[in-house]
Amino acid sequence: MTPHGARRTEFLVLGSGIAGLLSALKLSRLGRVTLVTKKEAAESNTNYAQGGIAAVISALDSFESHVKDTLIAGAGLCDEAVVRLTVSEAPARVRELQELGVRFSEREAAVDLGLEAGHSHRRILHAGDITGREIERALVAAVRRAKAVTIVEDHLAVDLLLDRAGACRGAYVMDRVSGRIAPFVADATVLATGGAGKVYLYTSNPDIATGDGMAMAWRAGARMADMEFVQFHPTCLFHPLAKSFLLSEALRGEGGKLRLKNGQRFMPGYDKRAELAPRDVVARAIDAEMKRTGDECVFLDMTHHPRKFLKARFPNIYEKVLGFGIDMATTPIPVVPAAHFFCGGVATDVWGRTSVPRLFAVGETARTGLHGANRLASNSLLEGCVFAHRLAEHLSDARVRTRPAPFKAAPWRHGKAATSDEAVVVSQNWDEVRRLMWNYVGIVRTDKRLARALARMEMLNREIAEYYWSTVPTPDIVELRNIADVATLVIRGALARKESRGLHYTLNYPKKNDRLRRPIIFHRALSR
Repeated sequence: MTPHGARRTEFLVLGSGIAGLLSALKLSRLGRVTLVTKKEAAESNTNYAQGGIAAVISALDSFESHVKDTLIAGAGLCDEAVVRLTVSEAPARVRELQELGVRFSEREAAVDLGLEAGHSHRRILHAGDITGREIERALVAAVRRAKAVTIVEDHLAVDLLLDRAGACRGAYVMDRVSGRIAPFVADATVLATGGAGKVYLYTSNPDIATGDGMAMAWRAGARMADMEFVQFHPTCLFHPLAKSFLLSEALRGEGGKLRLKNGQRFMPGYDKRAELAPRDVVARAIDAEMKRTGDECVFLDMTHHPRKFLKARFPNIYEKVLGFGIDMATTPIPVVPAAHFFCGGVATDVWGRTSVPRLFAVGETARTGLHGANRLASNSLLEGCVFAHRLAEHLSDARVRTRPAPFKAAPWRHGKAATSDEAVVVSQNWDEVRRLMWNYVGIVRTDKRLARALARMEMLNREIAEYYWSTVPTPDIVELRNIADVATLVIRGALARKESRGLHYTLNYPKKNDRLRRPIIFHRALSR
């Protein structure tokens, strides 16, 4: 710490998923890195990823096929140049993960490639059904070995630090245990804080996914793009005791069938690809069938496979659902859709640069143009790898890495703010935001519901802002403010898109309108 309380580093990385860990590891070759994470270093959306990472490895596959599958899933909104770049770099990034100690599953002495919805070939490298956990294990170990990286756990970024010219110079960071907030000053700041699934009542994401990086970037004046495209994973375990347990896309890739309570299949009636249709199609079909029948869930049937195969291919899923009394070898699994992945986020270029100087974004926090209106399964871990690498390549250029002018960050001052004695206000608003988003801004939308949602969110934002500035911040208040900001951006994006495309489906405009085939971008003008 310097005398006025600021902590200084060359690179500040916020988040410890695949994008954050790889960014920290690669940047440590260039200078001192401080990696800040909300809980433990291994707690992230990456850790919960079951499916795998997509890459052209097989001789039967091709870059052109992977590109085509990605573009089809993206419903006309992918940036094709970004797609081609990402797909072509995938094999090298996978080899790098293996060199760092990631152990992908093998079959007959070769990498076992899985098939997932939307893919025309087997190209999903996986580690059983706990791929994310295996990647986190290897990367956390590698980062801990890197002497130039300091990991700061149980700390939460509150807001970005901007200088008079509007460049990012780090962030105010809160110690979650003590509540103390201090400035972390950096030459370059990397947002790798993951997604924002907790904006919705039902999500496959862990509790940390509160859109912190997106919200901070928005408040700092960064351009935000495609926020209306929220991917709902079709199959989350439906059980009163199961919290946010995802059932991987790979189950349907291995022949899983979706059935109604009476055993009838329904996906062939919605799409010729049936259960292997892209996630937006499958999620909407499940939502429609649940509304039509009044049933609380549908069922994913894997009983055509022998128990031995299921336990070998999906050991984690098999044991998890068995713990809830469901033997997937003999009994179909009850499932419902849940908020899963944000295709939109902080707009970046191919080097991870945002519109705010010295601020970068990678992983789910960023909107690179890879996913368009709908993410192809298992392209997200790949995106984190590719753009963490490109970010480090960009910053390794001496012409880019000019040292900024000295910057003195003001210490955080609570002023006249009082310690909150009404925590119920936070829990009430938190619950209201998430229920409102689930009911009004979910899988199927209407202008009427969206307008109601925006009116209510504007009122909630005023309430939350008044509460935030009049009380000493706590982690819960900071996260509430963030989910409210992200929720408002999702609603505004959905209202602005007067068509149905990919993950955004509205009954008022049920067809695509190619005159609207462009990103919807927002940014907040800051007074200087």
